[in-house]
Amino acid sequence: MTKDHGPNIKDDEQYEALREKGMSKEKAARIANSDRSKTGKRGGKSPKYEDWTKDELYDKAAEVDIEGRSSMTKDELIDALRKH
Repeated sequence: MTKDHGPNIKDDEQYEALREKGMSKEKAARIANSDRSKTGKRGGKSPKYEDWTKDELYDKAAEVDIEGRSSMTKDELIDALRKH
């Protein structure tokens, strides 16, 4: 049976499935609360992280508050952003 995660989570079943896959609470909640009719239309417009400069990756990591970003390599920044 799916647990009720309160009013902050719109789709408890999807939230639990994403958490079981290893996603963070924040990311799972963001996805479970998204409006699926709009989400697909917005996606796919950003270039792959591999095409970003290290400075761009660093700025994005700062925006989402990834700890230890100042000492990370480009590959480590990409990995941290994808896991966030």
